[in-house]
Amino acid sequence: MEETRESRRIRLAHGSGGKLMHQLISDLFRKKFHNEILDRLSDSAVIPDFAETGSDLCFTTDSYVVDPLFFPGGDIGKLAVCGTVNDLAVEGAVPLYLTCGMILEEGLELEILERVTDSMAKTAKEAGVKIVAGDLKVVERGKADRIFINTAGVGSREKRGWENRKIAPGDKILVNGPIGEHGVAVMAARGNFELEMDVKSDCAALFPLVREIVKVSGNVKFMRDPTRGGLATTLNELTAGASFGIEIVEEEVPLTEPTRAACEILGFDPFFMANEGKVIIVAAKEDAGKILEAMRVHPLGKDSRIIGEVTEKPAGKVILKTAIGGRRILDMLVGEQLPRIC
Repeated sequence: MEETRESRRIRLAHGSGGKLMHQLISDLFRKKFHNEILDRLSDSAVIPDFAETGSDLCFTTDSYVVDPLFFPGGDIGKLAVCGTVNDLAVEGAVPLYLTCGMILEEGLELEILERVTDSMAKTAKEAGVKIVAGDLKVVERGKADRIFINTAGVGSREKRGWENRKIAPGDKILVNGPIGEHGVAVMAARGNFELEMDVKSDCAALFPLVREIVKVSGNVKFMRDPTRGGLATTLNELTAGASFGIEIVEEEVPLTEPTRAACEILGFDPFFMANEGKVIIVAAKEDAGKILEAMRVHPLGKDSRIIGEVTEKPAGKVILKTAIGGRRILDMLVGEQLPRIC
């Protein structure tokens, strides 16, 4: 297909976490910045045996542009800390230190900035991390949307993670609770719909839960927090180019009734809705039961479920076994389902 001038411009969909974003990363950033650490495309860069300390260094960065800044269950400050801590935790690292860069728009009320920084400080303390460096920029009125935040995080892990553990047919897929709550909560907070939605964001720091999981099993093979693009996108990232597939059972995927109702009324698919306190786990079949038990004991995992398994065929695909007994391909998001959610 011949390229047009419009096709050479960035669209909102390039930030959705779906196909266009992955294509942009592959065709531009990965191509330009290619190296053996980046090419893993994990949530955190892993530098093995950093400085010959015997520990791996995990390093990550993320930016937050959520609209509105405050929503049921969280705010941009809590989101920034939890999101970065979670990217470290799902690599098996102990989160240690964060940096914080802020871009503020001229005219921002100091009261709002104080609320955001109070939230960040509280969340960091609860997560056991220190914010140790930062940067501040102010741009002219109308050149930003009140506050943009960038955080970077550093963590350490004593043992190598699960990236070298081979995923195989029969492995089980687990998730620690209802999906889609963050996306629906942010959407409701915008006030664009005349609906009362009793949904709170699941925004939470996952390290305490991950710690309990790795205590009971050495057979975890994959962890990822399904943020932008939701559950479906994360599973497609896992199967892309792989020699295995994944089958998910729709009726086993936890979903609250308010989230289900909101998605049905507004035409959103919960499998693509953002999460900020969920973790997807692939584990060996023989350990899935005890992992599930350990997750359910923790407050962040009380509604955990085994939602599917790794299959031999079709390789590279995610299949959803629907509630009516059919099967359909659960592909990666195309286009923009919900802008500015993280």
